[in-house]
Amino acid sequence: MPLLPVSKANNRAALLADRHYSRQKPGTRQFMPPGETLVLLNPEATALFGWLKAKPELRADHQVGVQCTIFRNESPARSSHLILEAEQQALRRWGPTRAFTYVNPAKVISPNPGYCFKIAGWKHTATTKTGLHLLEKELRYELDPCR
Repeated sequence: MPLLPVSKANNRAALLADRHYSRQKPGTRQFMPPGETLVLLNPEATALFGWLKAKPELRADHQVGVQCTIFRNESPARSSHLILEAEQQALRRWGPTRAFTYVNPAKVISPNPGYCFKIAGWKHTATTKTGLHLLEKELRYELDPCR
């Protein structure tokens, strides 16, 4: 199931974003933070992934790399597979880099917050003062593309 680049103001993506717990202003067209973004949507508009590349000095958390700011999967595809596809697209766009995301354990049903990211190789590296889980992964080109 391919993830295709779309505008950060894509209507179909915005509707899916409206159902994500992190959505700050449901109903507005633009759902990504300011900065360089890569928004990915499957053709059925049932899976959405958003990357943000912002300068660390402009971030309150000073994190470095590309951030998954939104991931919503209502498709039959495995979430971990969609994450791996989104990683490949980030690699093509920005080259090897650190990827990170925050998961709010109070807002997800899973007893293992971020499980789909962990299955895709991400690691829980910290918990913020507000209780968010910081997950990260180094995105690198594979030496053996058949792996």
